[in-house]
Amino acid sequence: MRNCLDAVLWDMDGTLVDTEPYWIAAEYRLVESFGGHWNDEHAHALVGNPLLVSAAYIREHGGVDLPAEDIVDRLLDEVILDTKRETSWRPGVLPLLAELRAAGVPCAMVTMSYRNLAEAVASQLPSGTFQALVTGDEVSRGKPDPEAYLTAARLLGVDPARCIAIEDSPAGVASAEMAGCVTIAVPNQVPIEPANTRIVLESVAGVTLADLLRLAEDRVPCT
Repeated sequence: MRNCLDAVLWDMDGTLVDTEPYWIAAEYRLVESFGGHWNDEHAHALVGNPLLVSAAYIREHGGVDLPAEDIVDRLLDEVILDTKRETSWRPGVLPLLAELRAAGVPCAMVTMSYRNLAEAVASQLPSGTFQALVTGDEVSRGKPDPEAYLTAARLLGVDPARCIAIEDSPAGVASAEMAGCVTIAVPNQVPIEPANTRIVLESVAGVTLADLLRLAEDRVPCT
């Protein structure tokens, strides 16, 4: 099996864990505290974006008179607290991660959230679940730029073309595709259009390593 797949690269928010409702609730509270108006259309426009990009959008559209870095910090503090209070794993994620770990298939988390939130999530999983974390505060260009996925492949010492990336947002899908990964889209808060460059699934519930290999068999270069 490993001859056709070097690693699986996972987005976090909305893909591994259902933190998007936490982000959206925090955005509403922050904007309303400054007397602004927020709505789900604005919130969905931010899904998958680098946090500083989202913060600039909140400043412009929500009337939050704070530096972008402070907006990010306030949102992160709330989401981390909510995540520690209750982590809602996406369907099928935990069994698939366990199978990949048992089979020795390396995994990386590739997220635009910052390391403090990524580590709060990763710490709830068995040791060795992820061999690398790539976070939004540690890359110079966020999704949809391919830098984050290229960085994950480099840290794992693998070819991006021999990796499967699992994503839930259009920006994340674009990032993984431009990096050359085989891309599985599992839409959550926002729709993702079908295309011949990606595989679209409703969820990874019931998906196994063998299923991943079958889904990607015509796309992953094998040796």
